Amino acid sequence: MAPKVRTKGRSSALIVLGLAALGVYALDQTAKFLVVSSLTEGSTVRVLGDVLQWHYVRNPGAAFSLATGMTWIFTIIAAAVVVFIVIFAGRIRSLAWALVFGLLLGGVLGNLTDRLFREPSFGLGHVVDFITTPWLIPAIYNVADASIVTSMVIFMILTLSLIHI
Repeated sequence: MAPKVRTKGRSSALIVLGLAALGVYALDQTAKFLVVSSLTEGSTVRVLGDVLQWHYVRNPGAAFSLATGMTWIFTIIAAAVVVFIVIFAGRIRSLAWALVFGLLLGGVLGNLTDRLFREPSFGLGHVVDFITTPWLIPAIYNVADASIVTSMVIFMILTLSLIHI
């Protein structure tokens, strides 16, 4: 007789992962659509004075516009991360870890969509960045970036807390 497989934890974790990824992706792409359709590239809108601003730029590189000539590498890495998470997702039992991988998946998919479908060409597209918090982080980022960073912070907390996947 085959051992009974527990699927409740796995199912709940997959639901959390999927909802987090879908939520981040939808929010990221909606925000980018609104920015591209309503702001001129390079323009700044003060949302909360100097605390929070929208500043629309297109980023061909990584964080802080590093490696701007290597866009295709980021496209390949992002695609590999998506494939890894999809394959690995079935092993996740912890809801906290499911949230980590859901936030990461949604963020990576958001920026990968830009790299695949935005100008200048397929696989070399520039990522739409628009959020700036000059008092906190001297960078311009987007919802996907914020989600990726948040997932990594939670990843570190879970790892240091020895919470199992």
